[in-house]
Amino acid sequence: KNCAVINVYAEDPELLKDVDTEKIIAAQKSASVAQKDNRKYTMNDIVSWCVVSIPTKGWAKRVFPDISEEEAVEKLWELIFHTTRADLENPIKEWENHVNEMDKHAQFLNEKQFKYLHYTNSLGTDLMVELPKNHIWVSAGSKNSQGVTFIANIPTEEVFTMPKKDGVNGVLYSTKPLNYGGNTINDMNFKFVDGKVVEYDAKTGKEHLDIMFDMDENGKYLGEVALVPYDSPISNSNVVFINTLFDENASCHFAFGKAYPTNIKGGTEMSPEELEAAGVNDSLIHEDFMVGSNDLSIVGITENEDKVQIFKDGNWAI
Repeated sequence: KNCAVINVYAEDPELLKDVDTEKIIAAQKSASVAQKDNRKYTMNDIVSWCVVSIPTKGWAKRVFPDISEEEAVEKLWELIFHTTRADLENPIKEWENHVNEMDKHAQFLNEKQFKYLHYTNSLGTDLMVELPKNHIWVSAGSKNSQGVTFIANIPTEEVFTMPKKDGVNGVLYSTKPLNYGGNTINDMNFKFVDGKVVEYDAKTGKEHLDIMFDMDENGKYLGEVALVPYDSPISNSNVVFINTLFDENASCHFAFGKAYPTNIKGGTEMSPEELEAAGVNDSLIHEDFMVGSNDLSIVGITENEDKVQIFKDGNWAI
């Protein structure tokens, strides 16, 4: 009660690149099972929680390979301070304004209660995403079970909800690398039928997608849909961070695996059976991957089949 969790997400993106695949699978499955009860407290917002990141030498050199290790770490610190608004004259006020602006988008989407989102871009993405009844869009500010407001990710630019587990159909292309288990996966594409990935490929690293999808039977279903403007401070830095916390806040994204129960009305009080019946995915994994582009279009479709342009050319249109 009244506790808070801070997760300092600081990794070497290539830490496990030479480790045997079977060992990676065993370790990740064991960790996911062991941490399942702990994740309940954060994914249900029972306690306040926050994910942040600090530079490691390996990460900094991966982002800035052409300068010395010391310079790379210093440059990455500067970029972190910039993207988290910590280098501005009044960071607290800037964050208050930022959260208020994101809340307006979430409020609009919650009032509309779109039944579908239709994604298209020139890469070939053509995806129809059904949203469950009584879904909730959440922005930067969340409240824990004691009613205390907190920000779960710093930085954050996303407004997010959950898709209906069996309601995703079409083709989806990624736009940024995914670092999974210390290995980088590039240029991914997926075909969905009734919510499940039935075909997938990647330019490099497909074998690591195999590992991720082998974690459990629901890993091939989506658990999160997040809207992030292409012109966010992180995106405008023109840096690929190879770090999900930053890259997901530079781009619209989805997550494979577990959905947040807080993204549906009454979700934190539902039993596992009730969540399943409502279309909420449960899984050992929750892996974000980026799909935003400068020509991404997202159209919301209501129950009455009215259409509203939510994103145009990668940015908010509402």
